[in-house]
Amino acid sequence: MYPLRRNRRLRTNEAIRSLVRETIISPNDFLVPLFVVEGKGIKDEIPSMPNYFRYSLDLLENEVKELWKLGLKSVLLFVKVPDNLKDNKGTEALNPNGLMQRAIKTVKNVCPDMLVMTDVALDPYSAYGHDGIIEDGQILNDQTADVLAEMSVSHAQAGANFVAPSDMMDGRILTIREALEEEGFINTGIMSYSAKYASAFYGPFRDALDSAPVDLIDIPKDKKTYQMDYANRLEAIRETEMDIDEGADIVMVKPGLCYLDIVREIKNEVDVPLAVYQVSGEYAMLKAAAEKGWLDHDAVMMEQITAIKRAGADIIASYFAKDVVKLIS
Repeated sequence: MYPLRRNRRLRTNEAIRSLVRETIISPNDFLVPLFVVEGKGIKDEIPSMPNYFRYSLDLLENEVKELWKLGLKSVLLFVKVPDNLKDNKGTEALNPNGLMQRAIKTVKNVCPDMLVMTDVALDPYSAYGHDGIIEDGQILNDQTADVLAEMSVSHAQAGANFVAPSDMMDGRILTIREALEEEGFINTGIMSYSAKYASAFYGPFRDALDSAPVDLIDIPKDKKTYQMDYANRLEAIRETEMDIDEGADIVMVKPGLCYLDIVREIKNEVDVPLAVYQVSGEYAMLKAAAEKGWLDHDAVMMEQITAIKRAGADIIASYFAKDVVKLIS
């Protein structure tokens, strides 16, 4: 009771604030997304994501070494597939010598202890930019899940530690888990994008991989028939619990900042690690505002990252990972 208790005593200076701080950020919190392209000597900045790059395999080696030196021990791989290799069935995704498979091997060769997670979805391989096979204007659920399971096995064969299905097809976690078990990959984990919303924040990411849905007659123009309606809260809990029941080792909420209520709801309900993806639009907005001088880049970056962890994230997939770690070190 005031004046016997004055809360400001614990805010007097940085020493006491640091001592009683509830949420601490460290390199161990981060999963680093990496974009990979074909070719050699390529470090291609993504226009809508300033200071973030696509790497050819030779320069991916350098980036992975730098991440490891910074204490960043986990990466999430995405590949930009040439247009001539795209079709409606994700055929190239199953190529044992495909770009993703070679990227996994590259990371493991240069840094064997780096934890490698891989994107499992058809949109980088789809001629239509969708996460599933299309027939008669519909996204086919079960047929897509079967291909995702084959993709996952291929990634495991290449050396992936975790596969990360980002598609939101029903039942795909069970299909993937069973396929991995049947092939003997009992220790290959699954990080499921369990509550992935149909968000407008993904635009720069789709630029990075050239994976936006195409605008054609009889082809869905968005992903709202499989990604979640952002107005829904309870649905996220149902989706997440189902994925855990089907074998997910880690679950994810995507995007981040606008969905911190969902993060806390799920954290309160589940007993597996919870990841949050701070997506490309969130990254791009801060970079743009900081470039204009409207926001203090580092201060806002740290406030956002801390808010995500405070809400309940055990793992943060973020394009800011290197910036944060350099700042706090």
